[in-house]
Amino acid sequence: MPDSIQHTLKTVFGFHEFRAPQRDVIERVVAGEDVFLVMPTGGGKSLCYQIPALHRDGVAIVVSPLIALMKDQVDALLANGVRAACLNSSLSPAEIGRVFQQMDTGTLDLLYVAPERLMMPDFLERLASLKLGMFAIDEAHCISQWGHDFRPEYTQLGRLRQLFPGVPIVAMTATADPETRKDILRQLGLEDARVYVAGFDRPNITYTVIPKQKPFAQLGSFLSGRRDEAGIVYALSRKRVEQVAERLQQAGFSAAAYHAGLPDQERKRVQDAFRKDDIRIVVATVAFGMGIDKPNVRFVVHYDLPKSVESYYQETGRAGRDGLPSEALMLFGMGDVMTARSLIENSDNAERVRIELQKLNAMVAYAEALTCRRRALLAYFGDQRDEDCGNCDVCNDPPQRFDASEAAKKALSCVYRVGERFGARHVIDVLRGAKVQRVIDLRHNELSTYGIGADLSALEWENILRQLIHLGYLMQDFTRYGALGLAPAARPVLKGETKVILGLPRAVVKTEEKSRRSSGAGQGVHRALFDELRAVRKRIADEAGVPPFVVFSDATLVEMSKTRPSDIRELLSITGVGEHKLRKYGTAFLDAIRAYCQGAD
Repeated sequence: MPDSIQHTLKTVFGFHEFRAPQRDVIERVVAGEDVFLVMPTGGGKSLCYQIPALHRDGVAIVVSPLIALMKDQVDALLANGVRAACLNSSLSPAEIGRVFQQMDTGTLDLLYVAPERLMMPDFLERLASLKLGMFAIDEAHCISQWGHDFRPEYTQLGRLRQLFPGVPIVAMTATADPETRKDILRQLGLEDARVYVAGFDRPNITYTVIPKQKPFAQLGSFLSGRRDEAGIVYALSRKRVEQVAERLQQAGFSAAAYHAGLPDQERKRVQDAFRKDDIRIVVATVAFGMGIDKPNVRFVVHYDLPKSVESYYQETGRAGRDGLPSEALMLFGMGDVMTARSLIENSDNAERVRIELQKLNAMVAYAEALTCRRRALLAYFGDQRDEDCGNCDVCNDPPQRFDASEAAKKALSCVYRVGERFGARHVIDVLRGAKVQRVIDLRHNELSTYGIGADLSALEWENILRQLIHLGYLMQDFTRYGALGLAPAARPVLKGETKVILGLPRAVVKTEEKSRRSSGAGQGVHRALFDELRAVRKRIADEAGVPPFVVFSDATLVEMSKTRPSDIRELLSITGVGEHKLRKYGTAFLDAIRAYCQGAD
C-alpha cells in the first residue's frame, strides 16, 4: 500500500514527498480507521482524504460548509483527472440528477455535500444503499460551541458513527484549541479515533501589529508596493467595508467590497473575480474567505480587531497557502476593543457571551504582546515553542528587555497558592494586596503571596502575566472563566533554575514598516518569465472557466521560472505537475519557457 499511495501522490497530484503526518493519516484511513486531524491551512489536509478516497472501494462523502469551497475543490480534482462532484443549491435539477446517476452507477470517487443535505432522511436512505468508502468532515470546529465558528447544522453529524458503523471517518480542522478538540471528538463520537495535531505554525507568514492611527493612510502605505498581488482586507462592519473599498478604488487599486448585506449576485461576482485574479483586493467582513481555496493570497490585513485568536489565525491563514512568503498586518486600536465587546454583549445567550468575551480578551493580549508574535499565537493553541521566530514585528524590532525572574516567581507562586482556579484579575489583586471583598471572602489575604507584588502597578502585572502565558509558563483555561494554571515549564522558574527575560511596554511603537520584505515570487525568480507563465495560466484558465490556481499554483510557476524545464520529463519533475495536467497543459508552458529563453539569449 505505501508504494501505491506514493504513486498516487506523484502521478495524480504532482507532489514528490508527503509532509508529516500525511502518510500516517492516509494509511490509517485506507485501512478503515477513524482519524481526527488538526493541520494548519495550506498544510495539505485535503490530500489526507482525497488520496484514501482513490484507494478505498466506494464513494467518499466530503462534508464541506460552503458552496464556493466545494466548487474550487471539485474543479481542482477534475483538473487532476479525479472523478469528483458536489451537491448544493447552486445546481439545476438536471445537474443534480446527473450527480445522483454517478452515485448510483459507482462512477464517483468523491462527492462534496453540505451538512444540511447530508443529514436529510431521504439522502441518508440513498447513501445506505451505496458502497461508501469514507466520510471526511472538513472545518470540524464548526461542531463545537467552543469553536469560533459554531454552526448548529454541524451538530447532526454526530449521528454518522451510529448510522454507518463500518465506514471510516476523518474529521479535520485548522483551528482548534485543546478544549475545542476534546469537544469535537465527543460530539462526533470519535473518542477512539487516532488524533494527529500537526502543529499550527505557518512559517511563511510574517506577522505584524501596529497601533491604529490614520488607518487608511497606513493601509495605503502597506499596499503601495503590492498592486500586483492578491490580498484580503478585513473590517468589522459592512459600512466600513464599503468605505474602505471605495477609497481604495479611488486611489487606483483593483478592489471590491464583500459582505453578507450585498445581493447574492454581487457577492458571487466579487468572489469569482477574485478567484480568477480579475480583482486583486477584496475588502470584506469575516463572512468572506472561508470558502476560498485560492492559494496565492499574498497578504491579509485586519483593518479592525478580530473577535478571537481563532478567527485571526484562520483569517491570516488564507495568506500564503502555496507556501510562498506572505504577510499578515493588523491595525490595533482600543476603540476596536470597545466595538467588538458591544457586539458580543448584544447576544441573549449568556454562556456564549462569556466564552466570546474571554476569547476577545485573549485577542487583545496577543495584539499587545511584547514577546515573539508567533510564539504567542502558537501558545494559544497549546503549541509551545522554545525559540523566537525571527519573522514577526517583535522579532524584527524587539522591545527593551529586562530580567523578570523574581517577578515571574511571585506570579507563578500566586497562581499556585490560589489553587490554579482564578483568572488574571484576581491573581493581580492578591499580588498587589488589594483590599477587595472577593479576596477577603476567599481568605486569600491570608496567603503568603498576598501583597508581595505591591511594588508594581496592575498594568505592569498584566503585562508580565500576558508574557508568561505567551512564553508557555502559564496556561489559560477558557472553559473555567480564563483560570490560570502552571505549565510544566513553570517548575524550573519557581526553583530558580531558569531566568525569565521579558519585554518592557513600548512608549511609542513605530508604525512604518522597517523593511519591505519581498513576498510571493520575488526571491530567486526571473520575474519576467514568472509573469509570462502567469499570463499563459490566465489564458488557459479563462478558456476553461476555472480559477488560474486550478491550472497550476504560483509555487509551481515559481519552480518553473527557476529551473526552466526544456522537455516533458523535466516538466514532470516540477512540484504540482501530475500526469493528467502534463497532458492537458504541458505543451503550452514548455512553449512559453522556450520562447522566453530564446528571447533572452
